[in-house]
Amino acid sequence: MSSTSTDVIVVGSGIAGLSAALSAKEAGADVVVVERATQAESGGNTRYTEAYLRMKSLDEVSDDFTDALLSDFMGYPDPGLLLETLDERATWSGATATLNVVDHAVVTTLAERAGSTLSWLSGFGVRFDALPTAFLTTSTTRLMPVGGGLALVEDLTRAAQERGVRFLFETTARSLITEEARVAGLRVVGAEGPADLLGFVVLACGGYEGNSEMLARYHGEKGMLCRPVARGGHYNKGEGIEMALAIGAQGAGNFGLFHAEPVDPRSGVAEAAIFALPYGVLVNTGGERFTDEAPGPVDAWYERITRRIHNQPDGLAYLVLDAEAQAVPNLRTALRTDQPPIAADSLGEMAEKLGVPVAAFASTIADFNRACGEGTYDPTRVDGLATKGLEPPKSNWARPVVRAPFHAYPVIAANVFTYGGLRTNERAEVLDRDGRVIAGLYAAGEMTGLYYTNYTGSTSVLRGAVFGKIGGALAAQAAVPANAMAQ
Repeated sequence: MSSTSTDVIVVGSGIAGLSAALSAKEAGADVVVVERATQAESGGNTRYTEAYLRMKSLDEVSDDFTDALLSDFMGYPDPGLLLETLDERATWSGATATLNVVDHAVVTTLAERAGSTLSWLSGFGVRFDALPTAFLTTSTTRLMPVGGGLALVEDLTRAAQERGVRFLFETTARSLITEEARVAGLRVVGAEGPADLLGFVVLACGGYEGNSEMLARYHGEKGMLCRPVARGGHYNKGEGIEMALAIGAQGAGNFGLFHAEPVDPRSGVAEAAIFALPYGVLVNTGGERFTDEAPGPVDAWYERITRRIHNQPDGLAYLVLDAEAQAVPNLRTALRTDQPPIAADSLGEMAEKLGVPVAAFASTIADFNRACGEGTYDPTRVDGLATKGLEPPKSNWARPVVRAPFHAYPVIAANVFTYGGLRTNERAEVLDRDGRVIAGLYAAGEMTGLYYTNYTGSTSVLRGAVFGKIGGALAAQAAVPANAMAQ
């Protein structure tokens, strides 16, 4: 088996991996990037996302940024241990060091470094702007890279290659090499067979949404009903998480959940999202409503609604829109599928086309229509136009479904990324199950655990960039002096 020494080995070439590689290279390290995909398909989820960023300017995160991340429901941890997490990490008890909750220091670092990290990325040709999103109602502020995630991958890959970063495409990381309780390298398999790469390791290879075995293990039988939201997710097999757990790394985040996005299962385009949920009625395959379609702005609520869709029979629901709903301004921007709507001239015909029980569907719509009250309808803001005496209610934008033609879209929960991952500190160092740093090992991006019950929207690309940059720089700083001493 061949063996090659380098300074820093980065696994994955999405935003986290590319940020790590560029940062390590800037710090003077020799850098190798390991990527299982071809260059044309490299970048994982980043290649396919629009890469929304929860920022109010290039320098400042959104006003709700820190509170939103820290208010994620994490179960019922011991309040005394939670108080300890506000102190310096060195003072934590053993129980606190292994507590599976959001780390204040990680969130604080993310908020403080977000602006400077985006400015740093701008130096590689990436441009950012406040561009229109697919959300017709919003709860926060966002920027995005011009050209989306594809621009991030292409610009940063080009910058890395121009600076001498070596990419090993079509090469898969298999296991970590350890020596005397530290990570000393990575075993990989490529076209020429297995090989050992020796150096400091930055894991940035995503979650396990592309691994059916791990989905079944952590999500049960419903795991087969949530496909990756884009083709990049199929490359995320979870090896990075597994190889770190195998040497005693600590897990973090909720291994039982994933970031859910409502998509049209008929479509093969990336993120064929159906974000028009608030303006219609959702029914399951039994022809019955099962959730409040409009508790608030769609950007803040679509994930929770999508989870309820996922829990329906076959993980499937239908969004039904009448002619009035179809006339909502810019509705098409919230319907990102390339498939046409299922159209019908009557509700009975719609039930037949959907294959749902006609009588149950008719009763559902009739009950809903009777419960719709009077008031001012405004699709551009939370309008409080709610149903009365209906369970489940519809809290906003509740208008009767009466005017033909009727349109419907099938909706499933797509798996954007999995929540469970590795525990890292604010320095992107991977921690073991006693809360100690695993020497020689860093991690960033979607393979690290940060979310528990609800995704704080537009923070994933940011955390990948911030902690990829941090981890790459620290790995290089550790590696280069070590090499100098060895010479």
